[in-house]
This record gives sequence, structure tokens and C-alpha cells, in this order.
Amino acid sequence: MSPMSRRGFVTALSASALSLTATACSSGGSGGSGGGTKVRFGYIGDFNGSSLLAIADKQGLWKKAGLSASVKVFTNGPIQIQALGAGDLDYGYIGPGALWLPATGKARVIAIDTLTFADRVIAQPGITSMQGLKGKKVAVPEGTSGEMILNLALQKAGMTTSDIKKVAMDPATLVSAFSAGQIQGAGFYYPLIDTIKKRVPKLVELAADRDFPDHAFPTAFVSGPKADPERDQKVVRVLQQANDWRVAHKDEAIGLAADMLQVSKAQVQADAANVQLLTTAELVAKTKDGTVEKWLSGLTDFFVGTGQVKKAPAPSAYYDGTAYAKVYGK
Repeated sequence: MSPMSRRGFVTALSASALSLTATACSSGGSGGSGGGTKVRFGYIGDFNGSSLLAIADKQGLWKKAGLSASVKVFTNGPIQIQALGAGDLDYGYIGPGALWLPATGKARVIAIDTLTFADRVIAQPGITSMQGLKGKKVAVPEGTSGEMILNLALQKAGMTTSDIKKVAMDPATLVSAFSAGQIQGAGFYYPLIDTIKKRVPKLVELAADRDFPDHAFPTAFVSGPKADPERDQKVVRVLQQANDWRVAHKDEAIGLAADMLQVSKAQVQADAANVQLLTTAELVAKTKDGTVEKWLSGLTDFFVGTGQVKKAPAPSAYYDGTAYAKVYGK
């Protein structure tokens, strides 16, 4: 799919942003009361996307920072970045598969969240290899980590998208289509794969993030392309404080996320098993020593190969690691 048609798809998809609410709370939650600068924050209904926002609310971190946050759930990163561009959001959360958008100037990464291992290529029972998907319908939520893991797996198998019948689907439609046997494979992610497993318990996982040790898969918090340094600094500090609390109290953080998402703690615990948490000190150190830059460069170079990015920019063009590091400890 060309970059123009991909953008058209993302635009069309925005209409169904909240169509999948079984694993996420409604959009009206607030984080922090009593005035202060208002920020509108998007997130995805998983442990990565919700936990820091739930912690910030519970711990009163927004109010302490002089902020008042309202949060809204989305089904993926690209539609949040579209909302940022339209002025409907101030900040959002994205997985690694959407990092091609900051790399093309559509958003700015203000903080790295976690490393994730939640992405899979899944297939109907009986299909045991990527070659088994040749000529078959394989769906992805386009521009997300679902598309990313599919492209990685095809490349590893010596295949391209021309070897399959690739179909763009929003997450809700993909869950229904796979469950009904209307598609034979998908590039997708947990926790939504668990929803499919309830209906297709013998589905096959053909590829996973851990199959690609040469790549790191960071999740991130983003803002619109234009910086608001004072507000960004306050938001980053809240995220850093919530992050360190999450590392120190992971089980409690899982419980807070479950309450926010209105799902069982067991569901969020299973999702959190696909996550590597890092303390803020570790993230600052990895920013200063160039590790984070290597993570971002590795993915951006890959996105150049898929045609999502024309020319790889320096990570510093869309992630201000210096600003992130300066906030720590203040």
C-alpha cells in the first residue's frame, strides 16, 4: 500500500476508534482534579498504555504537577497521532509499530515507556508456517505493530506481501473476522489475541517479537509535532514518577490498570507478562549512552525497507532524549 493510501486508511479508521471497548474503559476518565493546565491524553487499552495513567490518577501526580488530565481510549497508535495532528489530543501512547509516524514528522516522542513482546503473526489451526499463508488472506491493523511483526516475519521467511492477500482491518473487525474463519492469518498483538483465543483456542502463533533479537520494540508516549516545553516537562515528570512506582509496585499497578480498563486482574497480568519494565534511571542511562537511539534507528531503518519512511532521520529529530534526561530528579 502506498503512503498516500495508508494515510487515507488511517483517516477512515478514526471513525471506529472506540469500536472495541471490551478490553478498555470508556473515554471519559479524568486524572487529576482541582484546576491546573489541562492535558488530553490518549492511550490503548492494555497494560503498557493504561498503567502509568492509572497510577498518576491514583497517586495525585497530575495535581502535584499543576496539571489536570482527561484520558481517552483508542484502539491503536496511528489514530491517536491523527488526533494529535487535528488538535483533538495533547499526548498519546503508541507501540513500536507506529514509530514510523514520529519518524515522518507526524508526532514527537517525549518518553520511552517499556519494551514490549506482545506482537504475533497468528494463523488458523492447521497452518504451521509462514509459507502456509501463501495466497491466503492475512489481516493487519495497518501502520501498527501488527503490520510490523507481519513484515518482519515475511522477510525472515523470504517472502513479501505479494505472496499473501494482505487485508487492512481495524482491531475490532480483525477479531471478528479471524474468529469467524474469514481470514487465515493476522499480524496482531496481545491482549486482543487472548480475545480471539477464547473463540479459536487452537490458533497457531507463527512469529513473535522475541524471534527478532536484532530489534528492540519500545513503546512510547508522544505529543504533537510542535513542542510546548513547559507543559512537556511537567507531563514527562509525571510519567517518570508513575513509571518508578510501577516498577516498585508491579502487582498493584496491574490492579490499577485492571480497574481502569474494567477487566479482570488476571487478564492484565497475562498482558503484563509480555512487557519488560525499565526504571526511569535505566531509561535515562540508556538515553545518554545511545541505546535508545539504537532502538529507534533499528526500527526506522526497517520502516524505510517497508516503504513507510522514505529516509531515516536521526532519532534526535523526533525524540528529545536530552530533555527527558534533564527532567529526571527534578
